[in-house]
Formats: sequence, C-alpha cells, structure tokens
Amino acid sequence: MISLIAAVGENLEIGKDNHLIWQLSKDMKYFKEKTINHKVIMGYNTYLSIGSSLPKRENIVIVNDLSKINDPLVRTYDNIEEMIKKEINSNEECFIIGGASMYNYFYPLADRMYLTLIKASDNDADTYFPDYRQDKWQKSTIRSDIENGISFEFALFERKKD
Repeated sequence: MISLIAAVGENLEIGKDNHLIWQLSKDMKYFKEKTINHKVIMGYNTYLSIGSSLPKRENIVIVNDLSKINDPLVRTYDNIEEMIKKEINSNEECFIIGGASMYNYFYPLADRMYLTLIKASDNDADTYFPDYRQDKWQKSTIRSDIENGISFEFALFERKKD
C-alpha cells in the first residue's frame, strides 16, 4: 500500500530551496507517529534536506548515482520500477515523503494521502504537491490544530474505488 505524506499550503506549496516551508512541531510529531516502523521512500534532495536516515524506519532513497549515499541504514535505488518491485507490496504501508518528483510519480499509484492542510500560503515557494482536488478521494478530518498562529488540519484521503 502506497501512502503519500506531506504538509501542504493553500496553493499546494510544500517547499522552498530544498526545505519545508512550515516548521510545525505538531506536524513533525504527526509525521513521526504515522511513519515510525514503516518504509519511507524519498528522493535524493529530500534525503539531503533531512541530513541523515530517519530512525526506526526503513529508509529508501531514489538517486541517480548510488555512490552519492554511503549510509548503511539507507537502501538506494537508481531505478524506481526496480524499487517498486522489491520494496512495495499491498499488505504493507509504505510512505512517500518527498520531494515533488516523488509525489508526482507516486500520486497515481497512491492508496492514501496523509496531508497536513496548512491554512496559509507562501508566495515564495518553489516546490508543490500534485493537485489532488478531485472527486477521486474520500477525505476524513483527523483533527484541527493551531501552532505559532498558523491553523492547520490533519486529514486522511483515501482513494475511492471505481
């Protein structure tokens, strides 16, 4: 099972200069709760922005040059289709954690999306989440919250069956 997880602004913005736009501790805690003890799949730039492998998760990085990552806690692939065959099955939830190219690639394959819907926008963003505003998803609000004057909502989107 493929799940996307991201914090998304009102205009689908997620990042700027290879960094998250919003640094909300409640969102980081939510991310950890959801992804702990699961596979997290990311692109190379996301791995660089995090700075190391995430503890208590199976870290998988898609990178063009496998020699760029020398971390024994990370499995690397230079072929996304090979990674899918070896790492993803329908019984285990795997999380796509970024960046934009990974979200765009896996969006059509995703079963779920865990989105922190930020009730704000950032006009300086340079990285965006795919436009999910379609009738293909069933939305459930998990809870709403506020931090540092920013309102947000934790939402689960499950793909509707055809």
